[in-house]
Amino acid sequence: MSSAPYPRLLRTPGAAAFFLTATVGRVGIAMTGLGIVWLVHGRTGSYASAGLVSGGFAVAEALVGPQLARLIDHFGQTRVLPPLLLAHAAAVTALLALVAAGSPPELMAIGGVLAGATIPQLGALSAARWVALLREKRPAELPSAFSLESLGNAVGYLAGPTLVSVLGANGHPALGTVLAAALVVTGGGSLAAQHRTAPTSLTSTSGSDSDSGSGSAERSRAGRSLLRPGFAAVIGLNLAIGVYFGAVQVSVTAFAVEHHAPAAAAPIFAVSNCGGLLAGWLYGVRRWRATPRLQLAVATTGLALGSLLLLTAHSPLALGSVIVLTGAAIPPVLVLLSVLAESTVHRAVLTQAFTWLNSAGAAGSAGAAAVSGRAVDTFGAAGGFAIAAAGSTGMAVLAVSLWGRGGGAGGVTDSG
Repeated sequence: MSSAPYPRLLRTPGAAAFFLTATVGRVGIAMTGLGIVWLVHGRTGSYASAGLVSGGFAVAEALVGPQLARLIDHFGQTRVLPPLLLAHAAAVTALLALVAAGSPPELMAIGGVLAGATIPQLGALSAARWVALLREKRPAELPSAFSLESLGNAVGYLAGPTLVSVLGANGHPALGTVLAAALVVTGGGSLAAQHRTAPTSLTSTSGSDSDSGSGSAERSRAGRSLLRPGFAAVIGLNLAIGVYFGAVQVSVTAFAVEHHAPAAAAPIFAVSNCGGLLAGWLYGVRRWRATPRLQLAVATTGLALGSLLLLTAHSPLALGSVIVLTGAAIPPVLVLLSVLAESTVHRAVLTQAFTWLNSAGAAGSAGAAAVSGRAVDTFGAAGGFAIAAAGSTGMAVLAVSLWGRGGGAGGVTDSG
């Protein structure tokens, strides 16, 4: 086994350029939400105000992101990204001004909403470019490409929060937010300038639809719909994995505090993230003979069984060992969900599809974090872990049922 698939992918003309620039932007995206917390708390001293503003950012990002992706699918990345990035820069500037002026929290929250509503999902744009490059001639390499994407996301969410926390802890919270916006604009702007690898937009294919007659055009539009049973199942799986993430984040912290070792939470998360990086890298370097649905059923079942072990942990060391095991199942699951989404929807709506996956995961994580907080208050950390186990078990049941249905889950071809 070797890492040969990754260098071969990056040697594809134009691939390294869009992947690396999108990764730069992803670091900025990963910094933004936490950067807002540092920024607002540094000015107001209130975590409630910081949570209100960062919550507005997160909700707007999750709700508006798919609508922005729809515009990008329709008009193309190179046309939509430049004005969107300018709007994001303006929104972050307005937020900084509101915070500096000591505005009421509700007004600062509006700035957070505007920042979230204008931030592009560069990971989805990068994934769509991989599909455009590989789907016709090298489809077998798509899982490796999505593994590479998951590694880029993991690096972004390791480096971004660390960087913004260092800046905030050293008395430069505003600098963290400025740097985050700069990375988003730089990465996104560089991506927009790369026309050669940009996926074909709907506007560029609308003429051929009209030329083929109204009946054909209606069939084409129907084929491009995201309202398909197979895609709904993939959304449900992303929602469930978000539940796992949100519950675990709250519960691990609570577990560490219960065992009088609050400092243990950070190493547990760090080791889990590093284990996930290694698992994602190893998964992507191998060609798997089993179908994606069977792989997903096996991976989610392993995650569910590992999640049940969380309820048996009695020390931070034991918990860390279990978290590493469950964390190793996450990257293959995320890759397989991207593979299934790509095979289920029309290529003309891929950016929307990938963005909806992100939004579903974010929604599940946010909801689970809130519910887990109440469960922890009532039952201790075990209550939060029970929610994580329930989410992963539900995901396994859905994945196994999807595998049992075989190929009849709404897959499409380019012909729609």
